[in-house]
Formats: sequence, C-alpha cells, structure tokens
Amino acid sequence: MKKIWALVLAMLLLLSLPSAYAQEPDWEHMTDDELYAQAKEEGGDINVYAISSRMQKVAENFNEAFPGLNAIAYDFDQDEAIAKVKIEAETGNVNADVLQCKDTAGEIYFDFYPMGYITPFYPADIVEKISNKSLLEYGFPFYAALNFWYYNTEMYPDEQPVKSWWDIVELDENGHQRFAVITKEIGTEDTYLALFASFVINADQMKADYLAKYGEPIEFTYDPAVFGTEPDNYGWEYIYRFTQLKMTFIDDGDEVVEAVAKAGEPTLGFCSAGKITNRDENNWPIAWLTHLTPYTAVQNSNYLYVVNGTNNPAGSRLFIRFLMGGADGKSGGFDPFTKEGNWTIRDDLVNENNPFSIADSGAIVSSIKDIYDIILDVHDFWIYNLSKSPNM
Repeated sequence: MKKIWALVLAMLLLLSLPSAYAQEPDWEHMTDDELYAQAKEEGGDINVYAISSRMQKVAENFNEAFPGLNAIAYDFDQDEAIAKVKIEAETGNVNADVLQCKDTAGEIYFDFYPMGYITPFYPADIVEKISNKSLLEYGFPFYAALNFWYYNTEMYPDEQPVKSWWDIVELDENGHQRFAVITKEIGTEDTYLALFASFVINADQMKADYLAKYGEPIEFTYDPAVFGTEPDNYGWEYIYRFTQLKMTFIDDGDEVVEAVAKAGEPTLGFCSAGKITNRDENNWPIAWLTHLTPYTAVQNSNYLYVVNGTNNPAGSRLFIRFLMGGADGKSGGFDPFTKEGNWTIRDDLVNENNPFSIADSGAIVSSIKDIYDIILDVHDFWIYNLSKSPNM
C-alpha cells in the first residue's frame, strides 16, 4: 500500500512540474493575430492607466479594430496613476493592465520599476523600426515631447532672435537683459529641471558654445562652495545666470504663449512644444525657437508598461502594439497623438503635423541616469540662487 501511495505521489509531482516550470510566452515575437486570439480567451476589460486624455480615443479605436475586446482608458495625473498601481499590487487587487507614464528624471526606472509592479514590453518587429536604440534603455517609449522657447513673429518677422542658449541670459552694457522671460517656475517642473541638469552634464558643450559666441572664456560668478558643486562648470554657471534674470512665472502653457503673442517688448516664453497649436487656433503670432546651440531641447519620452499581475497579459500587449502602430505602422492607434508638437519614436511612423522629424529637431536623447544622479542638486541650486536674486 505504501508503494502505491509513493507511486501516486511521484506521478502527481511529475504532473505538477510543467506548470511549475512553465515558460512565459514569447510575447515579444507574438503577432497581432496570436495576441488577439489569446486576448479573447482572457476576457475582461483591458484597463489603461494613462496620463493623457487622448488615450480614451485610442481605446475606442482599439475596440473597433478588435471586436470582442474592451479597452477602457482612465486619465490620471502621473502621481495618481503610479499610486493606484502600487496600492492595487500591495492589496492583491490588480485592476490596471497597461500603464502610460513619463520618466523625465529616472523616478520610474530607478525608483518605481524595481518594486516589481510593472514590466516593459519590447515587441520585436516594432523595435526593429526604432533606429535609436538608446531610447529603449529605460523602458518602451511611444512618443517624445519637447519643451521649446517661443517668440513673437510680428516682432521678429525675418528670423528668430535667438541662436544660442547663452543669448537668453545675455545682458547689455547697462546690465539689462535682452528679453522678458516667461515660464513656469523651473524648480517646480521636473522636465525643466532635467533640461537644466543636462547643461551641467554637458558642460563641455556649453563651454564650446560660449567660446564660439564670445571668443574668450567665461568669468564664473556662481559660488560652488554653497552646495559643493563642481567649480568652473559652464552648466552650473548658466543655471546661476538664469536664476538672476527677471522672470514672470505662469503655470499654464497656453497663457505663456498668449503673453508672448501679446507682448509689447522682446519676450521669450518657455513651455511645451504642443502649445504651438494656439498659433492657428487663436491666430497668434508665435513660433518655436529651433536649432539652438549647443542643442535645442531634451527629449521627454512617454513610456508604456504592462502591469504585473494583469488578468489580460495578451490583451495588454495587443493594446500596446496597436498604440504603437502595429506591425506595419498603419493600425491608426497613434493617430490621436499626432498633434503638432508630439513626435513618434518609430522611424516609419511620421507625424505629418510636425515641420520636422525628432531627429531634425535639435533635441538630444535624455541621459536619464546622469540626470537622476544630480537633479536634486540642480533643484536645490536653483531654489537657493533664485531666492537670492535681486530681480525676483
């Protein structure tokens, strides 16, 4: 009898081995048809936690393209979306299937991703259409947003008034700045701080640009001893000089470009490139400053993740593929994001509303690890020196 029970137990153990050691499906190489078939078996809603209201239109288009599936997009701010994913995982009540988020300074990749709540998905056939593989280092991005300076085209009808970032902080012989500066408070916006952090990281480029403009080395005016910052760094010097400008802080980007359009003096406004649509919607005389030296902007990517514990592992990945344009780039999933000022990172998917590609924008790929390492120092440096500015 004991031998029989031993045999039964051995057989049960063997039967359990396939499930215990079952390999994860090869998601990256599955086709849309294969994922669709499996997604229909999964059933249930595909819940997308997004940081853009445009995702709701993507969900509608997805449901039309794949009958029997039901994607629902929820529009949150980023902190809310991240918090919900975290709480759902910790309580064992995972509702989210897909997460859209931005990762400007590494807070997702270095702080949130290691917690095990999300997994990047790299569909092989779509990855082949992304020539700049450095974009994939910190997740799977589906579009890049940029922040640009705006100027008044009625005031400067022939050419843009600025060619270098150093032009913006330049003072005349009387110590007066050349432009009124309007922006959201830099210290409250991670994408802006990340850009300024890039100047510190790329101090050699800032130096070369300064020497090309003025023909002689800069006279450093910042105090490196206050925060233990690197001395004689052209990036830190640039940030310091910027903090000493007279600035008008406006939180809303639409209001920033409106102020530029209605300005009675030379004015520059800094905000999202997407605010350029006000040019046509309101007939405002505004344009981007482009091809600045040493570079125009830093790419701020939006990323897509599969939420761990999802009940729709195939459906969530099918949604991501659809959003990225599918195998041939023609799914239409990206269409709601093709406003002027958004750039797809797929080589074969062109946003016709943009006057140039992301490669020709003059924007550099973000060095997220380097930015992550210094962004808190940049924040503190900015806040402290701004508080000491006689112009603010």
